[in-house]
Amino acid sequence: MKVDNEMILTIPALSKNESFARSAVAAFAVEMDPSLEEINDIKTAVCEAVTNSIVHGYDRQEGFITIRAKIMGKTLHIEISDNGVGINDISKARQPYFTTKPEEERTGMGFTVMETFMDSLEVAPNENGGVKVIMRKTIKG
Repeated sequence: MKVDNEMILTIPALSKNESFARSAVAAFAVEMDPSLEEINDIKTAVCEAVTNSIVHGYDRQEGFITIRAKIMGKTLHIEISDNGVGINDISKARQPYFTTKPEEERTGMGFTVMETFMDSLEVAPNENGGVKVIMRKTIKG
């Protein structure tokens, strides 16, 4: 399928960049004329993925997160990747309430939230280490 538009954003893995990342992707998606609910779904899912990279991927150490978003027809494709420590068992990490940081009162619901708000979610090892989260949402407007 033809790519109608694309953006690539690389940000430092800092908590203060979470809101910027979600706002940037939401602003990019505006040309698709999404509903307010769809915009909020996208922002929530992006925020969860970026937070996972910061907290788990880099364990609050220095690093970068790359966000790629593509518009293909009525579908928004979002890929969020890091070169952090990766995930030992992806299927276990995707289970609700699973967390590697219970001492920080993490709920373990990040992937579940992403799945709830997006049409599809893939989680895979990144080629250079770390994790790649791929999400898709068809915009109905």
